[in-house]
Amino acid sequence: MSKEVEPTELSDSLNPTPTAGYNPGEKKSIQEYASLDAQDESLRRWKESLGISTDGANDALDPTAPKLTIHSLALESTQLPNGSVSIQLDKPSELEKLAKTPLQIPEGIEYAVAIRFSVGREVLSGLKYIHVVKRAGVPVDRMEEMIGSYPPRKEPYVKRFAPNEAPSGFLARSGNNSVRSRIMDDDGVIYADFTWTFKFVKA
Repeated sequence: MSKEVEPTELSDSLNPTPTAGYNPGEKKSIQEYASLDAQDESLRRWKESLGISTDGANDALDPTAPKLTIHSLALESTQLPNGSVSIQLDKPSELEKLAKTPLQIPEGIEYAVAIRFSVGREVLSGLKYIHVVKRAGVPVDRMEEMIGSYPPRKEPYVKRFAPNEAPSGFLARSGNNSVRSRIMDDDGVIYADFTWTFKFVKA
């Protein structure tokens, strides 16, 4: 769904591209982060940038909440009739419906992928979104984007990625496209893995 490349050049791997020399470090609970080196001013600012409270406000979080809940994936564009088309991922029936009736995306439009999600009880770091698009079983596109690091909170987050342009022409409109999407963190923990379909149509 970004610029297509020749199938022979494209990996269908859903594993993230490794960053040379990167070490994710030791994971800590939200309470451990909050009490960590309370006198360190630079660390205090870093914790504030992540929304980690040092005054006990994080203690009110539900300890049984899922670490990560993906609510929806949307394709947003000013060229779409309602501004976006979306998949409600917290409703399993939506994915079943898409297997029979793919999302319809007008050819040639500029759009951005947006993910709405909630973080439950721990700081999640290095979240990435990866998807591989296949047509007739052949990989035609791969997208890998950094979502980032987020602390738990009650309100959902929305992450929008850089815009892409949908391809145009007869070949782009021929057949359905199957997408396998995955969201994982810098430890390789997979939080979401789902499949959906779409079809390019005449604008």
